[in-house]
Parts: sequence; C-alpha cells; structure tokens
Amino acid sequence: MSEFDPNGVGIANGNIFGFPYTESESDMIIVPIPWDATASYGKGTSKGPEAILEASTQLDFYHPDLERAYDTKVYMSPISQEWKEINSHCCEQGMEYISYLETHGEEKALLKYQTVLDEINAAHEALRANLKERCLDLLSQGKIPAVLGGEHSTPLGLIEALNETYEDFGVLQIDAHADLRDAYEGFTQSHASIMFNVLKHAKNLSKLVQVGIRDVSEREVHLSRDNDRVQTYYDWSLKNEQYAGKTWASQVDEIIAQLPQNVYVSFDIDGLKPELCPNTGTPVAGGFELQEVSYLLFALVESGRNIIGFDLNEVAPGPEGDWDANVGARALWQLVCACEKSRRNHLGK
Repeated sequence: MSEFDPNGVGIANGNIFGFPYTESESDMIIVPIPWDATASYGKGTSKGPEAILEASTQLDFYHPDLERAYDTKVYMSPISQEWKEINSHCCEQGMEYISYLETHGEEKALLKYQTVLDEINAAHEALRANLKERCLDLLSQGKIPAVLGGEHSTPLGLIEALNETYEDFGVLQIDAHADLRDAYEGFTQSHASIMFNVLKHAKNLSKLVQVGIRDVSEREVHLSRDNDRVQTYYDWSLKNEQYAGKTWASQVDEIIAQLPQNVYVSFDIDGLKPELCPNTGTPVAGGFELQEVSYLLFALVESGRNIIGFDLNEVAPGPEGDWDANVGARALWQLVCACEKSRRNHLGK
C-alpha cells in the first residue's frame, strides 16, 4: 500500500478519491455500471461513473461526522469497457424505438421494435445476473457492496444479493421519482421500474421508505398507499409541514422509525435540487440540499441502524464543466462516510 496524504493534492491513481487501497484490502467495494439504455428523456448517466471518478480526487477528506474519514478502506472496480460498448449499442437502438413510440404510440412501437426490446432486455438481464453474482461473492467475503450508476435500474442485482444474504432489510430511497412503474415503455428493468422490481423480487424486504418524491403517476401513488411494505414521504408534504413549523429533524426521526435494523440506501441524484444536478436524466423542481440528505444518512447511523449497501445513480456530466460530477462525487463521499461510520459502530470501534 502506498502512502496517502489526506491533506495533500489528490492523486489520480485509478481508485475512487485517489485512495490507496486494493479490492482485497478494502471493506467497501463500489461497482461502477455505465448503463443508461432505458433512459427516455435525457441520456448521459452512463458517463457518470467515469466523471465522478475523475472529480473525486478534487475533494478534501475531512468529515465533521466521521473521525479520520480518510482511513476508510474503499475501492472502486475498473469501469467495464465491454459494458460501455454494449450500452452504446443498446442506446442507439433504444432511442430509435423511443422516438417512434413518442410519435406513433406504444402499441405500434412494440409491434415494430419487439426484436430491439428483446435484445435490450436480454442485455439488461445479463447485467443484473452478473452484478448479483459479483455482490454475492463480495458479501461472502464480509465486504459492503455498492453500485455507482448509470441509470437507476442498475442496482437490482445488488439488492437481490442482499435479499439472499439478510432475512430482513429495508430500503431508504432518496429520489424525485417513485420508480414503481411496471415494465415502463416495454423495458422490463426500466429506470422507472427499479422499486417495482425490488418489491417483486426481494421477498425479505420488509419496508421501502421513499423520501422526496415529487414527480409521480396516480397508479404509483395508489400502489404506495395500498402496499404495507411502502411508505412514501412526498416532497410537497415535507415542505408543507415545514412551512407550518415542523423541523427537518423531527421529520427525519419519523422517516427512520419506519425502517428495520438493516438498511440499504438508494440515492438518485435527482432527489437533490435540480441546480445541483442540472444534467441528470429527469430533473424535477423541488428537492433537497446535499446537507439535508447527509443529515438523514448520519441520523440513520446514529439511530443504530446498519447500512448494508448503497447506490448512487443518475449523475450525468454536462457538455461543459464538471459541476454534476463534482456534486456527484460529494454525494458519494457522504454515502461512503455514513456507511463507514455504520461499519465502525457495528464493529464496536
């Protein structure tokens, strides 16, 4: 292991944050997935992992809620060139299909482009299966797995691996969208379907707690209302309560009380205010400051909950500058530090 100076200039050594650890040395493994083939509004999130990796060495590594945060042993796997190429091919075909769908309607589009859909869905299924196998291996080694997307569909295999590892767990979802649609636009693992698929495939999931949702269909609202496993905190409700004098601290206490002991955190960057992530695929007015999310994450840890994994998705670099990647790297740092504090707590450190 090479020397690392947390007060010095970040070194682009190929690992996230320029940290000096290998996979075998690390407690936390981030798997980057450059995939955005089902994104229908804005492309570019497949470039998120690479942009965040590049921006991550520009951070300073003091954290007010985690002593010696820079000692966190975290490693990010190399970004797969093969999956970048598969995604590029699927995107090219998918955009032609989506363009036709928006002009002629879903029924005609499905008839004309069924072969294209089958190919994209098959590639997506292979991605899910490969990720699940990878994460089961990491979990068997006692490591904490995480996913850096890409679109929000990417972590399904990881969550399925956790479902096979834990008898009971919850998901804390920070997002502008509920993602409770079934096979949106014909894509069986659409970015708009991730939590629908989690509820369907993760039978050991006892609670999905959604926070910040503000762009949602009536069917998704009804699904949340009628499913005992789902609790949704809509952005408008949180804001209206705050206008009437309720504090974010008390709201956070209510949110955390809904969650079981073991918690997976799913963070879609569009849960933040859109000025913090202007190039994300589907930005929505409203949302959180990054520090509000950090407060929620560390309150979760202080409650005694155990963070068993996480994802960060939908970061898309813009055509100019690195603002989205810079914010994305800082969002990832908050997730990593909260997860590390949870890990240390449960080791008795």
